[in-house]
Amino acid sequence: QVQLVESGGGLVQAGGSLNLSCIASGSVSPLNDMAWYRQAPGKERELVARMVWGDAAKYADSVKGRFTMSRDNRKNTMQLQMNSLKPGDSAVYYCHLEQGLAIKTAYWGQGTQVTVSS
Repeated sequence: QVQLVESGGGLVQAGGSLNLSCIASGSVSPLNDMAWYRQAPGKERELVARMVWGDAAKYADSVKGRFTMSRDNRKNTMQLQMNSLKPGDSAVYYCHLEQGLAIKTAYWGQGTQVTVSS
């Protein structure tokens, strides 16, 4: 089992920045995919950024140039630096980890609220 715990959400004005962190603990495989998702009220959960082990981060078009995802494989952590935030970025943000060879198992954090005021 893997546990994911996010931190760093909050309320910020448009144009501001926030940094989200996620710590993975338990039976974490070194070869895993890490990602950030978000879900706004009344909308489906959407992928924000994803880092496959050994590869560069990939981003949703809506956040390219504003968000930066990083990961520390030794510490089993991932971060999402969010700059130039917009009200449309308001959502609950979830970290996600997927691991396994033949069979993939996915894990989710509990979510952290990000609210951007105009």
